[in-house]
Amino acid sequence: MKESEDNRRQFIRNSVNTAAGLILLPTLAEKVAASGLVKSAAPITSPPMPPRIKFSVIGINHGHIYGQVEAVTRGGGELISFYAKEEDLAAAFAKRYPQVKQAKSEAEILDDKSIQLILSSGIPDERAPLGIRVMKSGKDYMVDKPGIITLEQLAQVRKVQKETKRIYSIMYSERLENRATIKAGELIKEGAIGKVVQTIGLGPHRMTPKSRPEWFFDKKRFGGIICDIASHQFDQFLFFTNSTKAEIVASQVGNVNHPQYPQFEDFGDAMLRGNGGAGYIRVDWFTPDGLKSWGDGRLTVLGTEGFIEIRKNIDIGGREGGNHLFVVNNKETQYVDCSQVELPYGRQLVDDVLNRTETAMSQEHCFLATELALKAQKNAQNVAALS
Repeated sequence: MKESEDNRRQFIRNSVNTAAGLILLPTLAEKVAASGLVKSAAPITSPPMPPRIKFSVIGINHGHIYGQVEAVTRGGGELISFYAKEEDLAAAFAKRYPQVKQAKSEAEILDDKSIQLILSSGIPDERAPLGIRVMKSGKDYMVDKPGIITLEQLAQVRKVQKETKRIYSIMYSERLENRATIKAGELIKEGAIGKVVQTIGLGPHRMTPKSRPEWFFDKKRFGGIICDIASHQFDQFLFFTNSTKAEIVASQVGNVNHPQYPQFEDFGDAMLRGNGGAGYIRVDWFTPDGLKSWGDGRLTVLGTEGFIEIRKNIDIGGREGGNHLFVVNNKETQYVDCSQVELPYGRQLVDDVLNRTETAMSQEHCFLATELALKAQKNAQNVAALS
C-alpha cells in the first residue's frame, strides 16, 4: 500500500518533467508476433526555459501543487514566494524549494506588483474565492482541479474574469500533463481515426484514508466526486470532440462502500452529448491494492475510421511505466511510445500571461468543462437511493 501511494506521489512529480519528440514503433501485431513487449524509453529531461515571468503560490493543500510549479517553471516562470496557513505543509514546501521566500500573509503576495501569476491547490471550496481575489489584484491565476465547486461560485468567477480580463486557468492535468493524451490530440488532428464520435473517460483512484485530510471526506469542501475527479474527463470530452456546447444526458453518484464517511462519494458516472460528439465518464475510489499504480486511468476516443485508447498510468498487459497509446484504424494496429512527447501547457500559459492570448486553453473551454461537471454533480441521482 505504501509503495502504491509513493508511486502516486512520484507520478505527480515526475509526469511534468520534460520535452522532446516521440517514437512511433512497429505495429502491435508485429510486436506480439515477436513476443516482445515494448519498454518505454525514459523521458529526456530538458532544462527549463529562462525566467520570463515571476509567480507565487498561495495554498498547498494538495500535492498537485508540485506538478503545477514544475509546469510553469518548465515554461519560463520563476517561483519567488509562497504562503500556506498550515505550518506542516509550508515546511514541506520550503524543504522542496529552499530558495523561495515564505510570505507572512496572502496579502503580502497579492500586493507584490512584480508577481504576474498565482498558483494554488488550496482546499477546493476556497479555490474560487481566492481566484477572485487574485484577479482583482491584477494577477493571473492557475488552480488545481476542481477549480470551482458550485454553480454560484462559477457565476462569480465568470463575472470577475470578464471584468478584469485576467486568466483563470484550471490545470486539467490528465490531459495537459499526460504525454500520451497530448499525442492523441496530435494524431486526431492529423485525421488518424477520422471524425470523432465519442469519448470514454475512466478515472479510478485508490482510497487511502490515512493519507487524506479531514476535508477530503466532506462533500461541502471537495464538491462531490463528479465535480472533483471527473472534471478531467469533461475537459477531455470537450477537447477531443471539439464541442463548444454540451448537455448532460444522465448522471449518478453514490457512497457505495464507505459508510464511515457519510459525506463522501466513492462512485460517479455521467453521459453527455455535445455539438461535436458524445461522451461517457466514470470515476471511482475502488482501485485495488494489487495494482501497481494509484489508478488505471483510461481514455478511449472513437472515430469514424478507427479508435485510440490511452492507458495513462499503467498497462496491466505488461509494458512498464505510463503514457501508453494504441491506435487502431483501417490501415493497422499500432502502439505509440509517448515517453518523449513535449508537454506544452506550462510554456503556453506563460506565453498567455505575457501576450494576453489563449493558447494554453481558451477561457470559455475552461469554464464550460467546469460547468458540465457541476451540472452533472448537482443533478445526479443517488445510486444508494436506487438500490
